[in-house]
Amino acid sequence: MEINDKKISDMKQLCAVCGLFCPACTVFIGTKEEPKRLQVIADRHQVKADALACYGCRSAKRSYWCENFCQMKPCTDKKGIEFCGECDEYPCNILKDFQKERPHRIELWKSQSRIARVGYVRWFGEMMKHYSCPNCNTINSAYDITCRNCGTEPSCRYVELYKDGIKKYLSKMN
Repeated sequence: MEINDKKISDMKQLCAVCGLFCPACTVFIGTKEEPKRLQVIADRHQVKADALACYGCRSAKRSYWCENFCQMKPCTDKKGIEFCGECDEYPCNILKDFQKERPHRIELWKSQSRIARVGYVRWFGEMMKHYSCPNCNTINSAYDITCRNCGTEPSCRYVELYKDGIKKYLSKMN
């Protein structure tokens, strides 16, 4: 597959500065593919679904949380760096606190290291596989225990690795 400048730019938009992979974000999936999912999240947090809509970390339209609470993106912008791993203060306390709050953030250090070693384009391709259903190749979020398309469990390699912690977190939300 040939990767042109437009494709690379599109990929970069979906590579969060903190090391998250935007296509596997449940809010991103809700925005792009499953409006009902986005509405359920909005209802749970008592905000409008359009306030949650997100097209990626580096896009003009980021989710309510990313726009209002993310401290990493403004910091990287101010420092003129692309990813937190490039910072002299990495990993800072802001990123450490962010990482330990939720299961979908478990691999931030691994992602930052991999991006530094092989670049974000290759890392993006690896993450596509990491979050894809082994049966139908649908990208799933860390919170999709079963594939949102075909029902395969686990939904992806990420869920296979961290399923117990994810289930524990989800049980607290109900």
